[in-house]
Amino acid sequence: MLYQLHEMHRAIMSPIAAFTDVGSKLFTHPASPLAYTPGARQMAASYELIHRLGKVYEKPTWQLPSILVDGKAVDVEVETELSTPFCNLIHFRRDMPEKARHADPKILVVAPMSGHHSTLLRDTVRALLPNHEVYVTDWIDARMIPLSAGPFHLNDYVRTVQQFVRHLAPDLHVISVCQPTVPVLAAISRMATDNDSCLPRSMVMMGGPIDPRRSPTQVNRLATTQPFDWFEEKLIHAVPANHPGAGRRVYPGFLQHAGFMAMNPDRHMKSHYDFYLDLLRGDDDDAGTHRRFYDEYNAVMDMPAEFYLDTIRTVFQDFDLPNGTWEIDGKLVAPADITTVALFTIEGELDDISGEGQTRAAQELCSGIPAKLKKHYTAPQCGHYGIFAGRRWRETICPQIAEFIRKV
Repeated sequence: MLYQLHEMHRAIMSPIAAFTDVGSKLFTHPASPLAYTPGARQMAASYELIHRLGKVYEKPTWQLPSILVDGKAVDVEVETELSTPFCNLIHFRRDMPEKARHADPKILVVAPMSGHHSTLLRDTVRALLPNHEVYVTDWIDARMIPLSAGPFHLNDYVRTVQQFVRHLAPDLHVISVCQPTVPVLAAISRMATDNDSCLPRSMVMMGGPIDPRRSPTQVNRLATTQPFDWFEEKLIHAVPANHPGAGRRVYPGFLQHAGFMAMNPDRHMKSHYDFYLDLLRGDDDDAGTHRRFYDEYNAVMDMPAEFYLDTIRTVFQDFDLPNGTWEIDGKLVAPADITTVALFTIEGELDDISGEGQTRAAQELCSGIPAKLKKHYTAPQCGHYGIFAGRRWRETICPQIAEFIRKV
């Protein structure tokens, strides 16, 4: 019922968002007489703010038409390398001679399935592209996946990662950002136990809940203060009939988004008020920054209920990975069996999603990896998103990753 109410709210807000969008343009467009009336800027700012609060945010595009390589512009084309019902493996093909492209390390960036689209990692990909051959997991919105595709569990996520790793092998490096650090470590652990010849050369784990018992955050506490049944009863809903995935049980993206907003309501309110002031002042640069951030932040996707509930139980309540009790296909996940894959863990000192020490726990779990193949970095004064986006990512963290994978 909640999902239906959300859809009704969207339907009600749609004409209001359209009206305010037109209104904001009427009071700003040079050809419009209204743009020269007293109070035009105030009216335009008010209309745009209402429009952005009420509009529907669709999946953003990657917006990476070209990059600079050695000071020269190189075109980039996004291609689908491999398709599965729940995820596409996409390739950012640089318009360079094949020999030059293949000389760069090949990287699989495993994006989170945690409410936002993989385009949230746009800045991550942009910084990696000049010196790497980049592939990314592009998870599909569960409301768009027909019931005929079947369920999707956490263990299916692990198998999908393994499928992509085997497809891209050999000489592959894997980067996991936030949520996928857990299934990626499980995928590589199982491959190591089975002596799989397609093991990657390195794995880089950034800001993920390998052991959520360390420095628990508000996210971790929510998962442990409520019984498992509460999550299924309160947070799982069926996709309405107007979507391809009608009837599929999901954790709706709008609930995840509401949770993110509720973690820092004052910050978001101030951001929108500052946006309004920027519009009044005519500060297009700051206003543009706000638009770009919230175009991404407000675009959310549904997650399969099976995957979400498995994650709550396996990762955040039973701590199966650090406890050594996680089984996939009847076999234990044993990170200690990894001996040849280099490991680089990265955390943010001020991370309020995955607390300090949660990702570093992989260093202890992967006891079979020699010390010379291990590295850890804690970014000072850095929050969760700063690990993989922004100036600190581009200038400090990304260069360290590039140096690490070129040494292994």
